[in-house]
Amino acid sequence: MKRSFSKVLRTLVVTAGLSLTLASGMSFAERAPMPPLPSPSGVDVPPLSVPANPNALANGTQAQSQPANPSIFMAPNSDPQNYVSIPDKQAGVLIQRAGQEWRLIRNGVITVFGGWILAIAFFGIAGIFIIKGPIKLHAPMSGQKVKRFNGFERFTHWVMAASFIGLAFTGLLILYGKYFAMPLMGGVAYGSFLMVCKNIHNYSGPLFTLSVVIFFLLFATRNIPGQGDLTWIKSFGGMFGGAHPPAGFFNFGEKIWFWFGMTFLGLVISASGFVLDMIVPFMQVEYLRGTMQVANIIHSSAAILMTAMAMGHIYIGSIGMQGSIDGMKTGYVDATWAEEHHRLWYDKLKK
Repeated sequence: MKRSFSKVLRTLVVTAGLSLTLASGMSFAERAPMPPLPSPSGVDVPPLSVPANPNALANGTQAQSQPANPSIFMAPNSDPQNYVSIPDKQAGVLIQRAGQEWRLIRNGVITVFGGWILAIAFFGIAGIFIIKGPIKLHAPMSGQKVKRFNGFERFTHWVMAASFIGLAFTGLLILYGKYFAMPLMGGVAYGSFLMVCKNIHNYSGPLFTLSVVIFFLLFATRNIPGQGDLTWIKSFGGMFGGAHPPAGFFNFGEKIWFWFGMTFLGLVISASGFVLDMIVPFMQVEYLRGTMQVANIIHSSAAILMTAMAMGHIYIGSIGMQGSIDGMKTGYVDATWAEEHHRLWYDKLKK
């Protein structure tokens, strides 16, 4: 039974990885035949209609000789804020050239390279699992349980985990769905489906932010660099040298995830997401198109990096290490596991 389950799990892992790679490859293929950028005026004008003296546009001689020439587009090519009498002052910008730059970054750099980052992280973890398998304990389970997390800590963790998975799933569909989901579902069905994903994404964001803040307050003091971290770095978490380096309540790898992955990237994602949702509290923000485009680039980039790091965290915390999931599942871990992976913390408990 265990062998058949392992075969099925490996098949699912390889299939999911190939799908992610195919999606990123399709986005790269779409980017290749991209048409050239428009002319500086924002309108592609045939060469013969371009005046020899551009200053003629200012005094109207060109407009009089060629009434159909769209000289009006020459004025707003640098995004000036012209006067409009309607409430939407952004309507005073006739052509927002920054939108083209945002589209190239979003559909080019973020979509393509972000897809490869996710694929490399996924295949790297899958390769480790297939080749080496989960990390086993060197001694059998003792049956003696040691308390590691209380109920509120575990509740906060699972709220953060559930909201993150929902955000990651819907976010990837928003970013990559048009490459594989829309051809299968059709434009109308995909549009309705994407609207549901967007609402789930928007309403899950504040919950994720709240859980990150609470989790930070609960565990910040336990993630301060200290004894055992230098040994962990030198042996790269036990990959070099064989023996697992002694660690405190959290090892140095978990501290990297806590400070950079969860706290820094989590707060960057939350702040940029609040801008995109137009719900930034305690300060006045003008939600202009340029602001939203910058926030979207920051949000997508940080989310891809956090998702790639979270793959490793989820793997080690579930099937990648024997007994690791017990702490967040029941609140207790086996004494053998505590002694092998967090000996400095376990020794303090025995005193």
